[in-house]
Amino acid sequence: MRINLNLTFIMMEVEMRTLFLTLIAGAFAALTFSAAANADVKSLRGANEIEAPAKMFDKKRVETVTGGIKRNWKLQPPSIPHKIGKESINLEANTCLRCHGPDFYKKEKAPKIGDSHFVDASGKKLETLNMRRYFCTQCHTTQVGAEPLVPNTF
Repeated sequence: MRINLNLTFIMMEVEMRTLFLTLIAGAFAALTFSAAANADVKSLRGANEIEAPAKMFDKKRVETVTGGIKRNWKLQPPSIPHKIGKESINLEANTCLRCHGPDFYKKEKAPKIGDSHFVDASGKKLETLNMRRYFCTQCHTTQVGAEPLVPNTF
């Protein structure tokens, strides 16, 4: 009985040592590979140190496109083809609705808010705008003639 117990302890000790060495080797490999992977990562700040002030970017003009901007994929939210600097979207008012709301879009000759904006999360049709869709610029954006910061390989 005593021999079996000693043998069990010896086997457990060998297994623990093997597990420990495996964990050490795995940690070393993870650190080595992550350091190699991060070697090619570059910041959008360029060579500027974090403490250094960022360089001011050139201000771009918002593009105004008659007839709207073509969508790049089927369910893409439409881009805003005009300036919105004077528009206001807050808890008190949404000036986008003055032209795109269901009561005004025909008179203003503007696209109407999509029907999807009048449906709640459970699929029930609503009489009024779903408040989850109230802040237009969460999805709809203006466009500027700027080069991409990061190349697109999509």
